[in-house]
Parts: sequence; C-alpha cells; structure tokens
Amino acid sequence: MVGPSSPFGCHPRLGWVFQYVLKDESGQHSLGELRSYQDWYLRYYLRAVPGVAEVASLGGFTQQYQVNVDPNRLRSYGIPISRVAEAVREGNRETGARLLEFGGAEYMIRGRGYLGSTKDIEETALAAVDGTPIRIKDVAHVVIGPDLRRGTTDLNGKGEVVSGIVVTREGSNTLDVIDRVKARLKEIEPSLPQGVKIVPVYDRSELIHRAVSNARLTLIEVMITVVIVIVIFLWHFPSAAIPVVTIPVTILLTFIPLHFAGVSINIMSLAGIAIACGELVDAAIVVVKQTHKKLEIYERSGKPFSHGEVILAAVKEVAGPTFFALLVIAVAFLPVLALEGQEGKLFRPLAYTKNFAMLVAAVLAITLTPALRVLLLRNRPILSSAGSRLQRLLDSLLGGKVRSQDEHPITGPLMRIYAPVVRWTLRWKTQVIAVAIALVFLAIPMYWTRGSEFMPQVDEGSLLYMPTTMPGISIAESQKLLQLTDQILMSFPEVDHVLGKAGRADTPTDPAPLSMLETVIVLKPQSEWRDAHTWYSSWVPRWLLPVLRHTTPDHVSQQELVAAMNQALRIPGLSNSWTMPIRGRIDMLNTGIRTPVGLKIQGSDLNKIQEIGKQAENCLALCLVLETYLPNASAMATFST
Repeated sequence: MVGPSSPFGCHPRLGWVFQYVLKDESGQHSLGELRSYQDWYLRYYLRAVPGVAEVASLGGFTQQYQVNVDPNRLRSYGIPISRVAEAVREGNRETGARLLEFGGAEYMIRGRGYLGSTKDIEETALAAVDGTPIRIKDVAHVVIGPDLRRGTTDLNGKGEVVSGIVVTREGSNTLDVIDRVKARLKEIEPSLPQGVKIVPVYDRSELIHRAVSNARLTLIEVMITVVIVIVIFLWHFPSAAIPVVTIPVTILLTFIPLHFAGVSINIMSLAGIAIACGELVDAAIVVVKQTHKKLEIYERSGKPFSHGEVILAAVKEVAGPTFFALLVIAVAFLPVLALEGQEGKLFRPLAYTKNFAMLVAAVLAITLTPALRVLLLRNRPILSSAGSRLQRLLDSLLGGKVRSQDEHPITGPLMRIYAPVVRWTLRWKTQVIAVAIALVFLAIPMYWTRGSEFMPQVDEGSLLYMPTTMPGISIAESQKLLQLTDQILMSFPEVDHVLGKAGRADTPTDPAPLSMLETVIVLKPQSEWRDAHTWYSSWVPRWLLPVLRHTTPDHVSQQELVAAMNQALRIPGLSNSWTMPIRGRIDMLNTGIRTPVGLKIQGSDLNKIQEIGKQAENCLALCLVLETYLPNASAMATFST
C-alpha cells in the first residue's frame, strides 16, 4: 500500500467517487456479455470524460478463447504443445507491408490477421504431413470461456453483478467530474443493450451536496441568531442595522482575497465564516455602544451639541483599539496554517477564511462603520413621548431617542446585577484567583479521560464494512460469504442498498486479496430510521420536534446501528471492521491498515511476535472494557492487530 513513506515523494492522489452496476432486467444477457460491454464500450466512454483518471471494472466474467488440447492427438502427430501456443500467437497479429504507389497516390498496406472467432483459431495450421495441413481443430477443441478472476461483487445479496468504479484525477473538482459522468451516462443510455440499465450505487456528490447544504443552513442560522441578539440588546433599530449590514458585506468582500489565494468555497471555508460570524460585528457593536454612551452624556447635560461631531468623537476613541483587537483574533488562527498532511488540507481553508474575514471586518470598522454611524444616527424628531406602544415602536424604528442603558429592559437589570458582583470580586480578588486556579487543576484529570482524535468524524451517509477471513479462500466461497453478509445487512430497515466486493477490481489502485471483503452500505435518510425514545418523545408537540432533533435525535444513532450490524454479522472465521468509504480509503493509503488505530508488530522471531501479539490482544481487551465505563474515550473505540 502506497503511503506517506513512499520513495521519491510518490503520493497517491486518486479517489473512488462514483460506482455503478449494469443491471439486466430482461434476463437475456449473461455476466460475460455484460462484462464485455463494460470493458470494451462503457469503460472507454467514461474515460474520455475530463477529470476521470480510470474506470475500473469489477464482477462478471472476462471472456477469452480457450484451446483445450487433446494430449493423445498431439502425441500421435508428434507436435509439442509449445507449437500450439506459438501458432495461436503468430496467427493473431497484423503485419505492415510499407507503401504502394498507384495512380499518383500512396497507399498504406497491412495484413490484417487478428482472430475474430473460434473458427479462425480452429483453422490455424500447426504443421503439414505429406502436404496435408494439421490444424488446431484436429488436436484441440476451441471454446469461449471465462478468464481466471481475482475479484467478485454482489448487489443487495441477490447475486453477482457487473460494476464499474470511476476514479478522479488529482486536482479535479469531484462534484464537476461526477456531474459530467452522469451527463455522459445519460447520453449513452439509448445505446445500451436491450433490457440493460446503469444503476448508480455510490455517488459522492450526494455527500457533497448534503454537506454544503448543511453548512449553508448553519451559516444562515448563525447570521439570524446574531441579528436577533443585536436587535434585542441594542434596542434601537438604526443602530442595530449597522452591525447587521456589516455581516453580509464582510462575507462578500472575504471572497475576493480567497479567490486570489486560490482557496475554493468548500465546507471548511463556509465553516470559517460561520465561526467568525459573531466576531465580525464586535467592532461595530463596540462603536455603537460608545456612540450611545456619548449621546446619552450630552443629552443629560442639556447643552446644545452636534450629533455628527459627537459620533465622530466616539468613533475616534474606539476605532483604533477595535481595529487591532480584530487583528489579534485573526493572528490567533495563524498556527493552523502550519499544519501538514490531512490536518493541513482540511483546516487551512477554515483558517484562511476566518483570517481574511477578520481582516476585512477590521478595515470596515474604520471605514464603512463610521460612515453608517453618521448616516443613520442623526437627530430625528420624536413622534410622541407618551403615545401608544405602536407609536413608541415606530419612534424606535425611525431612529428616535437613544435610550440610556439603565432604561433598557434587558441590559438594565443585568448591569444592576453585574455592578455588585464586580465590586465583590475586586474586594476578594486573591480568593477568586485561587478558586480559578483550583478549577483549572481539577479539570486536568477530566482532560485525560477524553479522546485525543484530532481529525473530526464526518458523517458520510454511508458505511464501509471490511471483514477479513482466512487467507487462501477460493473465489466461490468468497462469493457465498459475500452474498450472505449482504443479505444480513439488507435486513436492517435503515439500509437502502449494499454493494459488496471480494478481492480486487481491475485496477492497480486496488491490491485487495480474496480474503478481504468490502461492502459499501448506503443508508437511508435519518428521518426514515427507526424511532428511539428520548426525554421529549411523549409530550413535545410535533411543531417543536424539528428544533429538538438538532440536539437530541429521536432515532437510533449510527453507533447503535453499527453495533447491531456487528452483532448480526458474528460469523465464524470473519474479523469485522467498520469505517466509512472516504475515511477508510484515507486510512489505508496513509497507514496500510483498515482502521484509524492499528498496531504493527515487527521482528525476526515469529514465536516472539506471536507472544507479543497475545499480550497486546489482552491489553486491548482491557481497553474495550474500560470504554464501557469511559464512553468518551473515543480513541479506544477501534483497533486492528
């Protein structure tokens, strides 16, 4: 398995992004015919799609001409078997004859000698006895049969199918490549053999669309939450409109440096915007509150003043500190840019996006925000000082009187609570610092009980079941075992379909032996999973369920589903392993093992290796027992020996 330690800096940059099967609904085509169509037609159609590096075939039978020699006849004619192989080889080639000049033009001449049928092979001459040719059909029987196979596949436990795997090139946009592949399949659909359909079974674009949609929805929710909090706590609509306008303007301007930095808009870059969303308005809120305080002081003095001059004075006091405060927040993410490998590829877009967003927000804090402040916080006439609630609401919306902090219905009570707490803290400052230090030391044991996994787990919407059996298993037994496991997996209502693979596909990127099974389990949407009892299941109204499901899902979890599948697949001779398709491929390319955590024991003494292996097995068994009492110790969840 090629990994990071490869010589000459060789690193694999290919991805299995799309997989399909050829399904014969008419029952008129054999697996050999379907495999021939896949190898000689469909495969070349898809390889011509830009961004596709390879289309690997799997399943079915590769057809070949088989010459079944009768040794008794060969002995009677005195012909060695090597002569039969030589005759077939020489009779299956083309010969060039250079040029022929005729009629003022040159013509290329070649002898076409490729074999096209079993009859062509049967008529091939081996030798001559007294002028009578001895042909292959005189000493052998020529038939069309299957080639030796090192891989097989199964769909939903119903039997073997012919499958194709689309592999993308390095640097290609996966979503665009998959869309082009789908468009090409749509184009060639009318030319498919009668009764044959191309059925996609694994499509990574679904994960991409779902992840981007989830990130977009989360970003919208964060923006709406920030807007609501700003409006409630400022209690002055024109003032609240300033930080609210700052959010979309900052996000849009952030895309400009991202474009020149070569950072694409992906899930992690959207996550960087979501993380920075609340911090983007920090400077604007600070300036708004400072402006309100200045106006409040001048209004209490009773002296005439200019709103514009007061606003500019307030902005000058806090613009510099807020500008550099945002820069400090941006600098805090710079160490993320030093990450390498998987971590760097995953988190660099997030760091770039957040830093650029903070830089843009810092620039807007000293440019756009003061201009909006002067434009929106002008001295407007108050509609009514003792009018109805509607009049007071209109007065606030139109930018009437800026109320003092003590008159605010939320911040007023909070400040009255905050003031005595601060005075008490300053009076007992030594004791407060000591308690804070003690709490830090108490948190250290809790820190060591948590997992140390740095890479976040991504729910891909599908699972990869990768058991192994004893080496040396035949392809027939491997096919039976594969079909049995697929039937068990299909019995779970959360499973949409499964595609199992035993052995290797017809590609250099898949060196799997027959003893290694790989089953892609595509799950249904979680809304269709079995219900699970939660604390709100019996009393919460239906309209509130979508909100609570974000924090506490009311269906079986993926961990529970995997545990149930693992229990159902306890088959003698199988060593189960569970992961997800993308995560599993990354782990195998990086470490050569099938699970995120593994143990390799190397040495020259096999007996000593076996002894150490048994000791490690007992130690890992103890870790699994501890996991029962420490469920957060996710680093102990999966082992491979």
